[in-house]
Amino acid sequence: MSLRSYIVTRVLLTIPMVMLLLTIVFFILRVVPGDPALLHFEKNVDPDVLMVFKERLGLARDGVDIPIWEQYFSYLGGLLTGDFGLSMHDFSPVSEHIAGRFPATLELTIYSMLFAVLLGVALGVKASKNYDTTTDHGIRLFGIITYAIPVFFLGMILQFVFGIWLRILPVNGRFDPHYATPTNITGMYTIDSLLTGNISAFFVSASYMILPAATLGTILCGVFVRLTRTNMLETLRMDFVVAAEARGLSESAVVYGYALKNAFLPIMTMIGLQFATLLAGAVLTETTFNWLGLGTYLIDRINYRDYTGIQGTVVFFGILVSLVTLVMDILYAYLDPRIRL
Repeated sequence: MSLRSYIVTRVLLTIPMVMLLLTIVFFILRVVPGDPALLHFEKNVDPDVLMVFKERLGLARDGVDIPIWEQYFSYLGGLLTGDFGLSMHDFSPVSEHIAGRFPATLELTIYSMLFAVLLGVALGVKASKNYDTTTDHGIRLFGIITYAIPVFFLGMILQFVFGIWLRILPVNGRFDPHYATPTNITGMYTIDSLLTGNISAFFVSASYMILPAATLGTILCGVFVRLTRTNMLETLRMDFVVAAEARGLSESAVVYGYALKNAFLPIMTMIGLQFATLLAGAVLTETTFNWLGLGTYLIDRINYRDYTGIQGTVVFFGILVSLVTLVMDILYAYLDPRIRL
């Protein structure tokens, strides 16, 4: 199968998967809890007030509830134009809320993934080079512990150690309130400060990034430790690696130039698969560090009983994960033509 045919096939398979996700989320938030508009109010509400509320949200028309199937197709039509509906809290567009909060989550996700991959791969390579030694056993134990520890608990430990005890890093927020935030270009403070040449703002924003990214990245690095170690052990025993060693190449050239390069394809695939886990962990991480991204926005929507806001955020997360998985599959097929067979 050619790469073009493979891409077309994967795109066609992604579409029904996304449609199934949209359908499940839509009907669960409307059928399982009951009438979402009615549940938005904590106490009994006047029927006329409730009907006006529904009409503003597009759930009713001329004093009559719109059939759920019509709401469903109307919602799908809105998604095609980037319309995620109106918030039940203040009738503002949910898409604007998502656009305002997503850069913070994306910034945290990027740095957390970099931290997880760099630390996990480095420790995995170290463990494979020292197979069945104290170093190997220690690294494997570290990978198990980091994967099992709750992300919010690790975050609180790091806050206590580096923020309260050592007083060297901030423990919440994205930027020092005493400084002006960087000019908004991408919404990611570290990137915006570099684009505008504001080096001092970069270091301030980076200092606020360290603890959340280290928390989320540490939780994920255990997966990459085990995966890298396993693939490196297999690769180091292959004939081409033995031949490279026999030619007198240095250990670093053999390990990093030959073995790691060939063992990296499964790791790259895992990066895409862990993206969903990263977004789920971001909800707890953002809450722990008061990081104003989509995670804290979702918690706020739950507290406000804002079902349209919850629906929009979950759907956005789902579409994002599907697209990232699609890109990783295509990239993997490009690098390893055997996948397309």
